[in-house]
Parts: sequence; C-alpha cells; structure tokens
Amino acid sequence: MNRIEITEVGLRDGLQSEKPFFATADKIDLGNRLVAAGLRRLEATSFVSPRAVPQLADAEAVIAGINPVDGLVLEALVPNERGAARATATNVNVWVAFASASESHSLANSNVDVDTALERIKPLGELAKSAGAELYGSVAVAYDCPFEGPVGTAQVLKLARAYHAMGVRVLKLGDTIGSASPRRVKELVKSLNAELPDMRLILHFHDTRGMGLANVMAGLDAGVSRYESAIGGLGGCPFAPGALGNISTEDLVHLLHLEGLSTGIDLPALIAVGKSLENKLDRRLSARLLRSEPVGTLYDLNAAVRASG
Repeated sequence: MNRIEITEVGLRDGLQSEKPFFATADKIDLGNRLVAAGLRRLEATSFVSPRAVPQLADAEAVIAGINPVDGLVLEALVPNERGAARATATNVNVWVAFASASESHSLANSNVDVDTALERIKPLGELAKSAGAELYGSVAVAYDCPFEGPVGTAQVLKLARAYHAMGVRVLKLGDTIGSASPRRVKELVKSLNAELPDMRLILHFHDTRGMGLANVMAGLDAGVSRYESAIGGLGGCPFAPGALGNISTEDLVHLLHLEGLSTGIDLPALIAVGKSLENKLDRRLSARLLRSEPVGTLYDLNAAVRASG
C-alpha cells in the first residue's frame, strides 16, 4: 500500500454550515484550484433539499462549473429519489447515499428512523446505474452519537449489510463528532473486513478532539488506503451538536508524505489554496500547515534570533 487516495470534502461537508452564503463562483474556483493542486476526487455538493441546507442550493451549477480533467471523479450526496432526479441531470460520477448508525441522529439528520432511511435509499442503486454513476454508502455517527452515546459495532454492520444488499461495494465510515480513537478504528475496520471482505472502506474523521491524524495512522495500520478530508479543516455537521471540522487536507497530505506514501497532490500548491480560502472567509482555519512550514523547511541562520550573553 504505497498510494493513498484522498477525497476532498471541503466543498460539501466543509462549506455546508458556513454563513453567509459562499458564492457559487467562489465554490467553483475553490474546486478548480483543488483539482489543479492534484486532487482527483471531490465530494462537490449534496442534492438535499435547499431548505435543509441552503448553502448547497447551487449543486447543479457547482458541478457544471468544475473543469473536467483526466481521472477526476465528482461525488455528491444523494438522499432520496428526489435528489436522484437532480443528480441524473449532472455529470456526477459517484452518488453517496447516507444513513445514520443511531436512531436519534437519523431523526435529526433525516427526519426518519434508520429503517425508513434505508428504505428511502434502496432505489438509488438502479437509478445511479441508469445514470452511469456508481453508488457509495455512507454511515454517519459510526462511533458515537451526540444524543445516545457509543454506537455498537452491530449497528454499523447492520447498515453495511443493507448497503451491500443494494449492490454497494464502497462504504464511508463517518466519525461525525470526532470521538473515534485508534483502538476503536482498528476494531471497526477488522469487524467490517471479516463480515464483508469485498466492501472497500473509506475513513472520514473529524478533528474535534485532535485525534484525527492518530486515527488515520490506525486506519493505515489496518490496511485502509482511502480517506476523506477538507481543505483548511473546514466542516461540522449542522445536525450533530459538538461536531467541529474535518481533518485538514493539508495536514493529512503532509503526514502521508512524511510516511513515504504517495498521494499525487502538490503540498505547496494545496497550502496556497488553504491560505487563499482563509482570506476569502476572513478568519483563521484550523489546518496546522497554514500556521507552520512543512517538516524539512530550513531557515537562514544569519536571520535567526540568537541568545545573548
């Protein structure tokens, strides 16, 4: 495992809670700059109701504005058949269905219980296939629910089996409130691999408690080669109290390169995108690489402050 695949989720998960509205032209510019830095997977938007997430009401325009390049895969969340009708009219490559691993978060996030949420997304497999797209599954609050506490492995496996029965072979595990730990990451990956060995896993960590990159290392140890992150560390789920930003793409790429792993991403160019986004949002973002230089940066001794005496 020398090549790690990163899906940039800043345009969707990162911006969904931003206020005021982030201009459509600026979203498109951000997407194109991320692609220019080497990202080849963008979770670009969501076809949810504009009333539920006003920031993503411009989904079709954003998808249409991102320049096609060789190998670029555009993903979007598709919650139901109504969202599928919108997605079909675009060139989205991957539809991401989503369900929560806890009943309470499902009610907050989708206004229905878990079983009803799964029934809603059952038709998406055939609809995606007809549109020439692939269907992925996503599990929110895969480790802990902000309303119920720890989520059992059995509940995550239930959702994974349901997705598998729909023909899904790629599953995203969301650490929605940033509560996962390396031990729990390894245990969940091991359980899923044992139960559904043909299901490829993507790990999605939030950095609420500063454990995101440690959890990535645990995922790598468990053999997972696909991760999601957001430029600048943007993000937070509006339907999960206490959920802060995603792990930052800059910090993730920096870590992976230090570990001798390939991403195909130009780190200096990526950092420049993050700094530009900070200026656009007019606030400091959480990515460490926006505050410090990459490991290996050297300084001029003659310009350094020296001890006196």
